Amino acid sequence: MGLNFIRAALLTTDVQGAVFLTLWLILQALLFALGLVNYHYTALYSQARALLGWSLVVARASALVLHVDIAFILFPVCRTFISILRSTPLGRVVPFDRSVVFHKLCAYSILVFSLVHTFAHYANYAKLVRANPDGPSFAYYCFVSGPGLTGHIMLLALLLMTLTSLNWVKKSHFETFWYTHHLFLVFFGGFTIHGGFCLVKPDTGTCGNMASFWKYWVASGVLYLTERILRDVRARRKTVIAKVVQHPSNTVEVQINKDFWRAKAGQYIFLNCPEISLHQWHPFTLTSAPEEKFLSVHVRVAGDWTRQFAERLGCKVVDRRAPATGAQEKARGIGSLEPRVPMTPTTPNASGHLFPPGQLAPRPLPQVLVDGPFGCASEDVFNYEVAVLIGAGIGVTPFASVLKSIWYRTNAPLGKSRLRKVYFMWIARDKESFEWFQSLLKAIENEDVNQFIEIRTYLTGRLNQDEMRNVMLNDEEGQEDALTGLKSPTYYGRPNWDQTFSQLSRAHPSTDIGVFFCGPKRLNNLLSTQCKKQNLAATDGAHFFYNKENF
Repeated sequence: MGLNFIRAALLTTDVQGAVFLTLWLILQALLFALGLVNYHYTALYSQARALLGWSLVVARASALVLHVDIAFILFPVCRTFISILRSTPLGRVVPFDRSVVFHKLCAYSILVFSLVHTFAHYANYAKLVRANPDGPSFAYYCFVSGPGLTGHIMLLALLLMTLTSLNWVKKSHFETFWYTHHLFLVFFGGFTIHGGFCLVKPDTGTCGNMASFWKYWVASGVLYLTERILRDVRARRKTVIAKVVQHPSNTVEVQINKDFWRAKAGQYIFLNCPEISLHQWHPFTLTSAPEEKFLSVHVRVAGDWTRQFAERLGCKVVDRRAPATGAQEKARGIGSLEPRVPMTPTTPNASGHLFPPGQLAPRPLPQVLVDGPFGCASEDVFNYEVAVLIGAGIGVTPFASVLKSIWYRTNAPLGKSRLRKVYFMWIARDKESFEWFQSLLKAIENEDVNQFIEIRTYLTGRLNQDEMRNVMLNDEEGQEDALTGLKSPTYYGRPNWDQTFSQLSRAHPSTDIGVFFCGPKRLNNLLSTQCKKQNLAATDGAHFFYNKENF
């Protein structure tokens, strides 16, 4: 599992990420090697080493690596801190956008060296039992003694956190992942006292700094705790949902008044709806531009929480697996659901009733809590001369904000930017997916007289006979596209990426081209590989910089 993750990370990252990953793996190897050499030759453990041999050396060396890994693992999840750092010159050197990947690397390393540490101690326990047959049993050392009991509690917590963080578990049972991940408190607590039981005593007879784990995690722990408190205070500020729009393909747009937030194009926020769950926070990319007076997100109904949220907002969720009725077909159209009553009325009417007799009070829209915004790759679009924005399905949402901001800047320039050409490519499986983004793309086409933005839409799903007949009848040369209503034609099937990237390279020689993608993992691997391939083959100076959205 860990080897597959590392292999995938090496194959799909750019030069900056590959260098960072390689350095991290070298650091792990050097730490373990340093521990092996130190505990093999140090005079402090000569008696214990004579009794236990290689298993003592391996157990202590793996513990050294664990101390360092656990000291780092909390830093990548300090999202506010990472967002600040990525906007500094240090962001050009360190791949902060891959903080989640680095968190996983630390986790896999902790799992591997925890298992090494555990099995090395199993060997130690067996040797202690052989050396003293009348003493404690092997089971006592494992499950009763202080080191054994705390060690197995930590290992169980670690295994549960690792297994529930697998992608297939996280996608289908997010609540399980979320709550189980808080077992890190158990793990940290156990590790803090684990060494203090002093199973293996040094020759001096005292443990000294054996229980010194807290010194390693205190810096990251204080930073993480401080950020969590600040984020919780920030998230408790009162928010008001200004508008709800139901789009096709079970997509709901939520617009929130932004009285406190200042966001950049392409950033993301976490949303919580206390009426559904007090503790579940879900990430959503902002689809509003910084120039707009509200924050907006597009929520695709794809699970229990999103379904409950959409229904609580008053939207009718269509079960796409069931045959569509007339009412469901109507629900697939674009309709605006304005807030029915922001607050329950408190002024009685002439008859003394809050509402006419027999009329129920309208249910107000729910309260939502907002945490963020946080920085991600898409906000770097304006740092390149040419930007290629590629979205697959609902993965197009980060680029809604970026395209809106580009549109505002083009019509009312707010400052200089390196950006001089944008290619927007949207890949969708069904034609209904194009509809909720249609109005924005139409506005961009109508205002973009200099063709600053080039739009390409790709439909990968099949059309039925009626849909094909409608396309042939309405898709006339020089007219709007029958599926999207745009001047730009819709391409049927998947893009030919070799041809696409070759054309981009020829069209923009000696140019820094930023490629931004949000979508499924398989396409992410393909695009990352394609950028590397073009950079190796390019002879005209064009260079592709690949950026992937990570949450």
